[in-house]
Amino acid sequence: MRALRGSWPGVLPGGRAWRRGKRYACGRYSEGVVGVRALIIGGARSGKSSLAERIVAELGGDRVLYVATAILGDDPDLRRRVALHRMRRPAGWGTVEAGDLGKVPEEAGSWDAVLLDSLTLWASAHLFSVGEKETLRAFDGFLEKISALPTPFVLVSDEVGLGVVPENEAARTFRDALGLINQRAAAVAEEVHLCVAGVGVRIK
Repeated sequence: MRALRGSWPGVLPGGRAWRRGKRYACGRYSEGVVGVRALIIGGARSGKSSLAERIVAELGGDRVLYVATAILGDDPDLRRRVALHRMRRPAGWGTVEAGDLGKVPEEAGSWDAVLLDSLTLWASAHLFSVGEKETLRAFDGFLEKISALPTPFVLVSDEVGLGVVPENEAARTFRDALGLINQRAAAVAEEVHLCVAGVGVRIK
C-alpha cells in the first residue's frame, strides 16, 4: 500500500501507522484494507465536491474512478452542474453511472481510488422507490463490501438536517434517512470533513 506524496514509508494517509500489513482505523485492526478513506459533507454549493476531488486525486492520481449517482432526466440545472463537474475532473479518470451501489465494489478493483458523488442523489432515488428500510439495508451492504477492499473510497453527501423542519412527510422522511446514511458512513470513515462556504473543516 503506497503512501501519499510527501509522506514517508510506514504511514498511511491521515497519519495512521501500519505494522506488518495492519493498520488501526475506526476502532479495529484491518488486514490490508482501506474502505472509506473520507466522508465529505456540506450544504449546497459548499465546496464539498471540490474538496473530495482534491483528496481523491492525492490518493489515486490519474487512476481514479468517479461514481456518478445522478439521474439526469430533463432537469437543465442538474445537467449544467454535471457538465461543470466533468470539465473539472482530470481526463484520465474513469466514470461509471451507478444507481445500484451494489455493483460499485466490482468496478473498484481496477482503480487506485474511488470517488462517489453523491450519497444524497442515490438516497433520493432509492428511498422513494423501495422505502427507508430497504435503502438503509442496501447502504449497509455497500459499506460492508467496500470496507473489505484495498481501494480507498471518498464519499460525498449533503448535510440536510441543519435547517427548518420540512413541512411535508416525504421531505422529513428523506431528511431523516439521509441523516442515518451519513451517520453510518461517518462511523466507518477514517476522516470526516464538513464544508462550509468553500472551507473544509475536518471533524473526525
